[in-house]
Amino acid sequence: MFYCRYQSPLGILVLAEAEGKLRYCWWEDVMERKIGDDWTEVDCSDDSLLAEACRQLNDYFSGKRSSFDLPLGFDGTPFQRLAWQTLLTIPYGATFSYTEQARRMGREKAVRAVGNANGHNPLMLFVPCHRVIASNGTLGGYAGGIDRKRQLLSIEKEDVSD
Repeated sequence: MFYCRYQSPLGILVLAEAEGKLRYCWWEDVMERKIGDDWTEVDCSDDSLLAEACRQLNDYFSGKRSSFDLPLGFDGTPFQRLAWQTLLTIPYGATFSYTEQARRMGREKAVRAVGNANGHNPLMLFVPCHRVIASNGTLGGYAGGIDRKRQLLSIEKEDVSD
């Protein structure tokens, strides 16, 4: 596994790739995930996939990109993978409720499990769990912190009044 650190306007992101797919993207200061002993740190410009991920993040944070075009690799349960695939269908600038996400997954009664799966999303930003809000319109949760969620939605021009 190769990884790099990306300095975003909202903090440092750790990006990791293996087997030609982006595997992880998480906020360094709040995530419990640990960099593995067998991971190799590289400069973002040293690896083509990580370099491209950093370029796409630069474009996203500067308002020039509304979607990402990278090969993604998910490790998780079948339910988690379904939840994460469903997140990829939420358009830039839009939000879904956890209830809506569960409905789109065909698992209407699994709202709490959907929130749990989103909280374990290994590819924050690239798989936009920040676009899921509570049914009452409040922001709900976000593993990267509510302030970051608010800022990400603001970048995407969503009304983020809480």
